[in-house]
Amino acid sequence: MRWLYFIFDWSDPMTFDFTETHLMIRDTARQFALDELAPSADERDEKEEFPYDAVRKMGELGFMGMMVSEQYGGAGLDTVSYVLALEEIGKVDAAACVIMSVNNSLVCWGLEEYGTEEQKERYLRDLASGKKLGAFALSEPEAGSDATNQRTTARRDGDYYILNGTKNFITNGANADVVLVMAATDKSKGAKGVSAFIVEKGTAGFSVAKKEKKLGIRSSDTVSLAFEECRVPAENRIGEEGFGIKFALRTLDGGRIGIATQALAIAEASLEASVNYSKQRKAFDHVIADFQAIQFKLADMSTNIEAARGLILHAATLKDRREPFGTAAAMAKLFASRVAVECALEAVQIHGGYGYIREYKVERYLRDSKITEIYEGTSEVQRLVIARSLLQT
Repeated sequence: MRWLYFIFDWSDPMTFDFTETHLMIRDTARQFALDELAPSADERDEKEEFPYDAVRKMGELGFMGMMVSEQYGGAGLDTVSYVLALEEIGKVDAAACVIMSVNNSLVCWGLEEYGTEEQKERYLRDLASGKKLGAFALSEPEAGSDATNQRTTARRDGDYYILNGTKNFITNGANADVVLVMAATDKSKGAKGVSAFIVEKGTAGFSVAKKEKKLGIRSSDTVSLAFEECRVPAENRIGEEGFGIKFALRTLDGGRIGIATQALAIAEASLEASVNYSKQRKAFDHVIADFQAIQFKLADMSTNIEAARGLILHAATLKDRREPFGTAAAMAKLFASRVAVECALEAVQIHGGYGYIREYKVERYLRDSKITEIYEGTSEVQRLVIARSLLQT
């Protein structure tokens, strides 16, 4: 457990040892969220409206390419900075949070880590600056947790690949300018026959097939994508043929830090709302915060939130040190997503009947929380990742 000494200032166990830059980024993100996201979050959720202006402003502030080096138009910051900013965005609007997470973790990071110099210059610079938005297309109707079962195909045709197939549950898919697509180039090789491609919006044969109507994170778009004889230049392949599944899984490790942070943020928002409500709501001539039953709920929520934060910062620190972080990311996502759901449920319970109506935000927090246990690897998949790391010899 030596890593705890890096994170905590033991003179005050609740204080993290952040730099001035970390704190400045956190405060900037917090103010942005309150000023730009909070006023419209409920209405956008109700109407399922994408936050176009807010996403553009996030790009201007450097939040859409935080870990991308300045050489390619990014902010050149570490993963801890990214986690702190994402947390503040997520406490106010989980939908904006996942838009930011996908662009940073699944698109920009993968391109900078594995893209060619030409690909970085052509795509990464605009994605990192927020001028363009990215999406990551792995899931299919028959390939969810079993990501190796890719039905989308890519056959070589001279200097092009011809893509055919369908992707579903693609975050940012309707508004993305650039999509990273996994497709089978040799189905006989299974997982080793999947490759990764960069597909631009407007490419002939590429279309948005269906927008999903969701339980939560409703102002982020989640869509199906269709590829029908879609011609993609061979120079848009990421890595060699057969690298697609390795690319996807390595990229998802970082993505899980982002979703764990989203879950943490929802849990924190649930706790904050519960504390405020319990100090105002009266029953039997007392505010309900006076009752031990409520106090115990709040205590458990707060304890679990701090534990989740420690797991997330541990994973982020390992990533920044370029040490193996996949298992730590899986632990963080597994635990934080469970905490998000539990805290949101408790928040609704503490609010009683008011927690069940949309006038109070905890109803939205509950709806938003559940997806954190599902996307970018279900909780069951996280347990498999953790168990395999324990059992490998």
